[in-house]
Amino acid sequence: MILRSYGFLTTLVGPILNGMLRRRLRAGKEDPARLQERRGEATLPRPPGSLIWIHAASVGEAVSAEPLLAGLLDHDPGLHILLTSGTVTAATMLAPRLPARALHQYGPLDHPRWVARFLDHWQPDAAIWIESELWPNLILQADARAIPLALVNGRMSERSRARWSRAGGALGDLLSRFQIRLAQSPEAADRLSSLSTPDKPFIYLGTLKAACASSLPAGGMAALEALRLAMADRPVWLAASTHPGEEAVVAQAHRALRARFPTLLTLVAPRHPVRAAAVRKELERAGLSVTTREQDGQPSPDSDIFLIDRMGEMGVFQRLADIVFLAGSLSGRLGGHNPLEAAHCGKPLLFGPDMTNQRAAADALLAAGAAETVADGDELAAALARLLDDPAERSRRGQLALATARAEAAAVERICAALLPILPAPSGSRAS
Repeated sequence: MILRSYGFLTTLVGPILNGMLRRRLRAGKEDPARLQERRGEATLPRPPGSLIWIHAASVGEAVSAEPLLAGLLDHDPGLHILLTSGTVTAATMLAPRLPARALHQYGPLDHPRWVARFLDHWQPDAAIWIESELWPNLILQADARAIPLALVNGRMSERSRARWSRAGGALGDLLSRFQIRLAQSPEAADRLSSLSTPDKPFIYLGTLKAACASSLPAGGMAALEALRLAMADRPVWLAASTHPGEEAVVAQAHRALRARFPTLLTLVAPRHPVRAAAVRKELERAGLSVTTREQDGQPSPDSDIFLIDRMGEMGVFQRLADIVFLAGSLSGRLGGHNPLEAAHCGKPLLFGPDMTNQRAAADALLAAGAAETVADGDELAAALARLLDDPAERSRRGQLALATARAEAAAVERICAALLPILPAPSGSRAS
């Protein structure tokens, strides 16, 4: 009943969605050259042969999809993959990283006509959703066209489970449309299974994010060496993927450490670079000297903070840092970001207590002794001081982090194998 009502109501809201797109365009949240893609109008032709559609809503999901793309393309040399996302940030990051036979479009908003237009053009042989952005019209129309569906890296917090349990089985109806149901943690598998039909439980085979080493962009090695020279022998730590409120904690930690480590350099990478100007003002108001990647290129000798306001270079700075702090983990609202990217770079890790969305990976790193939890700025500063004072301990933890990441990465092979039942026969052909 709820899904039928949703389908009816969304047929009426085209003008509202168009107004929302215009507001997002003015705010820089949509790409003006490709806005029609959000209405289901393709800007690329469908390639001939078999096509798998993967939907990854934003940056984290898109990055985690990369090893899946590689595995599926290796499985079938005639296959093409359409990767859709919903944010400009994800599209910008993906553009230089997509392999041959993979293409990107923005996902259509969940209006029935726009969804139908999208599916009419692309005619995917199978569809794979990454994580938790489940749009009813997209799912129901794909299912009605007998397109096999998979949900991979599915996640569900306890708060979301409680909210969905009051929705009269609507989520269970949607989840029942997926032939393959894989969760990103045992806890998420239990929560999703409790909302699904008893005969269609979710299983945990590991997480796609286990294989996501932060790659170097084109020219990345040269950039890394130039930055390493500019940083000389300074102690360096990275606050990765920060959100509002966390930059203040980073500033607090830097100020606490500055007397003991007078040449300390703190790298700050906001999760959303569009916030960079505001972040810079906040850090300068805290009495810190700030240079930026976009404006200055590299830190000056007297910089306290080097602000990374450019997309696609996280792999460079994870390799440069002595220690990586994973943000998005302090507020209790965001659930953390993937710690295994930095672990693949062999770095000791710190993160806050809220790693809800990364629980399995965080627990594996904590159990291995490769990571440490910090609750606030004081604990962050204390943990950084211990590690900066002890190169041997930094090396030990970094090696443990790398070993843990490599062990976890075998999950991608298991996930690709689980998807085989819904994939077209290798090198199958069909008219475009």
